[in-house]
Amino acid sequence: MQNSRLGAIIALCMALTVLLFVFAACADDPPPPAPREIAATPTPAAGAAAQATPPPTVGVAHSVGISMPTHYLPRWSRDGENLEFRLQGMGMDVNLQFADDSVVTQIAQIQSMIDANVDVLIIVAIEGDSLTEVLEGAEAAGIPVISYDRLIMNSSAVTYYATFDNWMVGEMQGQFIADTLDLANQAGPFYIEFFTGDPGDNNINFFFPGAMSILQPFLDDGTLVSVSGQTDIMEVATVGWSADLAQARMTSLIESHNFTPNGQRLDAVLASNDSTAQGVTNALIAAGFTPENIPVITGQDCDLTSVRNMLAGYQAMSVFKDTRTLAENVVEMVLDLRDGRTVSINNTTDYDNGTGLIPTNLSVPVVVTIDNYREILINSGYYTEDQIIHG
Repeated sequence: MQNSRLGAIIALCMALTVLLFVFAACADDPPPPAPREIAATPTPAAGAAAQATPPPTVGVAHSVGISMPTHYLPRWSRDGENLEFRLQGMGMDVNLQFADDSVVTQIAQIQSMIDANVDVLIIVAIEGDSLTEVLEGAEAAGIPVISYDRLIMNSSAVTYYATFDNWMVGEMQGQFIADTLDLANQAGPFYIEFFTGDPGDNNINFFFPGAMSILQPFLDDGTLVSVSGQTDIMEVATVGWSADLAQARMTSLIESHNFTPNGQRLDAVLASNDSTAQGVTNALIAAGFTPENIPVITGQDCDLTSVRNMLAGYQAMSVFKDTRTLAENVVEMVLDLRDGRTVSINNTTDYDNGTGLIPTNLSVPVVVTIDNYREILINSGYYTEDQIIHG
């Protein structure tokens, strides 16, 4: 009996010893890791998997800063408000500012947008190379910059450029003069003067050479003659695209060279946009020209005043750049940035801002005359007939 009790005690002791070893071993093991929250893997946007190289900057574009040069020119007030309307319709917060042709004001406005950490900047520079320093802050903050209509020069912060084919604009103006005067088939001479825009606006380096690519051969062979001899781009530039300055210069040319209905003949005036065309028109009307004898005057933008001048017979044409199309393209670019898609561009070879070629989205302009203004401007909903007639 005692032996069996002793055996039971020994067996119990051995069992306790085994359990002690087991607990000791468990105490030496590290505790299991606490459950961690697994971050959701974002779903790639359509086409993102096939994207070989991501865009230079990809962010979630919820806020957009828009810097326009002035609200005094209808072109810029219309563009700014159109962009604001479309972007807000996509759920974006939009900060639209007009600098009223003050470079200092534009720099301050852009700096304020950068400080507010907007997700995208859309900028029309007053002067092409005035924003280099302020945009260093945008580049450092990783804010994409879309240069709108005018190429911002000498800044590596410019991510994309959106514009119309501005060389084509000039070609259209030059070709219109060549066709209207039938320069290819006439001996001439025909007399012409030239007006382009602001020397700080890089677009004149496309508008004017584009036009001269058509007209220069006729100047070279004497079919066309500039009585003033002013054919260099800086000689014919108009600061601020000012109608008043264009009118003053045209008045000076009239007085210097007797451009009147009964004096020195003037067959054409190449004006790069509508505000300069309006200044030229005002000076020629003051000198006695009528719709029957006024020179062929070109333009650009289809401003209401110039459309009325076309209908009255004072301006021959205007190149229409449908800003709705440009705005739609820019909105798509912003959405591409927001959603991480490759940004839509169609030109990578022609627009160098001094720091390299800028990926560009080009829209196509169209010539408007008295013959097609209704189809292009009214039927498309750009203007109403009442706006054109009554303003």
